[in-house]
Amino acid sequence: FVGIGLVTAQTQTITGVVISEEDGQPVIGASVLVKGTQLGTITGVDGDFTLSNVPSSAKTLQISFIGMQTQEVAVKPNLKVVMRGNAEALDEVVVIAYGTAKK
Repeated sequence: FVGIGLVTAQTQTITGVVISEEDGQPVIGASVLVKGTQLGTITGVDGDFTLSNVPSSAKTLQISFIGMQTQEVAVKPNLKVVMRGNAEALDEVVVIAYGTAKK
């Protein structure tokens, strides 16, 4: 029984929510990863996530989503992460097409 108590004391559960800075809406499908491990999850329809069995040695979470800047936050039991947009303007786009057709 003592061994089981030590194993559970070395892990933690982290919950949180990911929202967009632009409109305050939840970010659905954002990737939440414990940095330096393969442990991760994605956010649900309310922008919420739960990570179980996170090692106590874990210090950083990495949150990413297409079109938004990747955020790194310190591990805490309850988190609120605000994602910023990552819009880059293109100066110029040139499309050139060559083709042939036969009748």
